[in-house]
Amino acid sequence: MKRIGLVLLVVAGLSPIAQANDTFKIDPARSTIAFKVRHMLGTAKGNFSKFSGTIVADRERPEQSSVTVTIDAASIDTGIVKRDEHLRGELFNVAKFPEITFKSRRVKQTGTNAGEIIGDFTMHGVTRAITLNVQLVGGADAAAKNAASHWRVTTAPLRRSQFGLVFSKSAETISMIADEVAVDIEIEARRQ
Repeated sequence: MKRIGLVLLVVAGLSPIAQANDTFKIDPARSTIAFKVRHMLGTAKGNFSKFSGTIVADRERPEQSSVTVTIDAASIDTGIVKRDEHLRGELFNVAKFPEITFKSRRVKQTGTNAGEIIGDFTMHGVTRAITLNVQLVGGADAAAKNAASHWRVTTAPLRRSQFGLVFSKSAETISMIADEVAVDIEIEARRQ
């Protein structure tokens, strides 16, 4: 459910390898937006396989950097076909809400290879501000030598209920599905 991982690429603008107003594209083939939710029998894990994102990075003025990400909600994949169909229909209602989006509002450099991106995350028709913490993997020297940069993104767990992603009360009670959804994001971005 965390298509927001794409927003992390904006942090690329915080590294010394970026030039003013560089544009980066997220490479979905080399990036992962994954999630996990606890329930009575263990943990359900999944990911979104279709997403895109653009990062406009300004090295000299990181606060002027921006990121936009769009996730195809129907691309949810938990490895169980029936569960995925149920999630697309009853929970996400992808016919009505086909996209999950993130649009940055503020970027702040918090370290040599780290930053914080605050933005609007919209899922299931509900928009809430979230904070993404990004860390350049391998450091700026490695990124300068390669065509792509790699980022690890973390955020506080999302609460399904805050986005209207709830099953029937009885179903959630019986299966003990947690409200908190942990997000695991790895991004590779390529300078355009």
